[in-house]
Amino acid sequence: MKFLCLVYFEPHRMHALSDAEGAELRRKSIEKDEDLRRRGHLIAATPLRPVDTAVTIRTRGGKLVTTDGPFAETKEVLGGFLYIEAADMDEALRLAAEVPMAQYGSIEVRQTQVQDQCGT
Repeated sequence: MKFLCLVYFEPHRMHALSDAEGAELRRKSIEKDEDLRRRGHLIAATPLRPVDTAVTIRTRGGKLVTTDGPFAETKEVLGGFLYIEAADMDEALRLAAEVPMAQYGSIEVRQTQVQDQCGT
């Protein structure tokens, strides 16, 4: 089964980290990605550019409407994702709990609806 793990955090918490703390978080995140890949769970993972670079689109009445920034008013923003393989939701939750960013924000775990859409 494949699961998408969406990593959310409050940007001001990330900006408050010292350079050393930020470097340590990045190191731990890369190590965890490599560990999950070695164990056969990680399909893909990446951080996202800052939320102020986002554009949200909608189509209404056949017209394209764009909005700068994230789609909803919230303190936490989507900061990245992991696409993983797990036997079931319980294993997916255990794997997501290992991700270092879980201590700074939240990780939403959802099973993908179509399992082979990406050729995996």
